[in-house]
Amino acid sequence: MKIIKVLVVDDMAYNRDVISGMLESSPYISVVGTAADGEEALEKVVKLKPDLITLDLEMPRMDGFTFLRLLMKSMPLPVLVISSKADDKSVIRALEFGAVDFLPKPVKAGESLEDLKRELIEKVKTFVSTEMSKVRTSVAILEESANVKVGRSKGQGESRFDIVAIGASTGGPPAIQAIVTRLPKDFPAAVVISQHMPPKFTRFFAERLDKLSSVEVKEAAEGDLLKPGRVLISPGGNHLAFERTKGGVKAKLVEVKPSDKYVPSVDVMMRSAASHYGKRTMGVLLTGMGNDGKEGMGMVKGMGGLTLAESKDTAVIYGMPKEAVDAGVVDVVLPLNLMAQEIMKYCG
Repeated sequence: MKIIKVLVVDDMAYNRDVISGMLESSPYISVVGTAADGEEALEKVVKLKPDLITLDLEMPRMDGFTFLRLLMKSMPLPVLVISSKADDKSVIRALEFGAVDFLPKPVKAGESLEDLKRELIEKVKTFVSTEMSKVRTSVAILEESANVKVGRSKGQGESRFDIVAIGASTGGPPAIQAIVTRLPKDFPAAVVISQHMPPKFTRFFAERLDKLSSVEVKEAAEGDLLKPGRVLISPGGNHLAFERTKGGVKAKLVEVKPSDKYVPSVDVMMRSAASHYGKRTMGVLLTGMGNDGKEGMGMVKGMGGLTLAESKDTAVIYGMPKEAVDAGVVDVVLPLNLMAQEIMKYCG
């Protein structure tokens, strides 16, 4: 395996030393340099030509957001944000600017640096081969969506679907944002989303989407009613399922088992949606690693619903969509920039 060259960017010398030590414990990773702020980091990117960058966000002189914007315009590289507690809300914005993924620093007693080291090395090995052209395309689509004024729908016909279930993992937050912010206030179906993300970050993600969107967006809570024009995001650390009551279909949070590989699970959410809504279910699978969503999409299709998947052209990580496509459970494959339009076409 080729040695991966990493640049570590953090304004605290202690953090630079700890992160560097973690990375260099792998024989396949070499820390070629460190930087204390964005200006120094840009200089060292040119000089050292790293394969990947770990990035702190709050720094003096030039912060992580400014650095990300400049890097993506001039010399795009995979960026992994390592966030402190103070950066939690900012991580979602960093993903919009082109960061590939993030890792939260341990904050609870019992969360060991060994766990962080294992995840850090695994993510560096995984994301070093990211196609940056797709990341830039995702950022461009997101910027385009932000400039679109969304009003009410034209009401061209009755919706074929009562629920749209969207699943995503790595690269998902910007892709989801590009879709949800295009939906009109009177969107005629409920929308549910499972994005692989740790606890707390899903709340920040939902709050940011709610501010940017015409539809209502919130982190799902036990008993939340599914209704047209409402978007529920599965909370990190739980799976999202549904139950039918006298008042309608409501959200039901499912505890995670130690053996669960993907949290929140797209399969759990889609299977539950299909069991309650049958052929009036639309499943949408976006960028991400692994095979989560393949079984759920299969159930949606098997019940007579419609399944859409993001194409290889725009998916930052063409893992989850590919698994579903190869399994023959996808009806329509299309790039991210056409996904919102396709969803609305089938929803009247």
